[in-house]
Amino acid sequence: MLHEEISGAVVNAAMKVHSVLGPGLLESAYEACLAYELRKLGLDVETQVPLPVVYEGVRIDAGYRIDLKVAGVILVEIKAVSAIAPIHKAQLLSYLKLSGLKVGLLLNFNVVHLRDGLTRMIM
Repeated sequence: MLHEEISGAVVNAAMKVHSVLGPGLLESAYEACLAYELRKLGLDVETQVPLPVVYEGVRIDAGYRIDLKVAGVILVEIKAVSAIAPIHKAQLLSYLKLSGLKVGLLLNFNVVHLRDGLTRMIM
């Protein structure tokens, strides 16, 4: 599958999860349900993937985690906040740089319509 197809599958699965659960739950609930939906589609999904910081050539585990890594190529960061702030977008950009992945999705499930909580970034 191509990046576009995989990210499309993620968005569609996220919309299904949001339609069923609605806003107001913890990020962990959306993460678990989205991972379940994506696995049902036959996609490889890793959750809470450690993301080290490389500083002066040394890998340092600073406690960062990628919420979902889909098919080894799409980074998904899940939020359940009243509004996406610039720092959330900066976090996604930093995670893309640290991971070496090219496509990232920021999904905020605490919205009435998920389309209003969706940000896609390409490196």
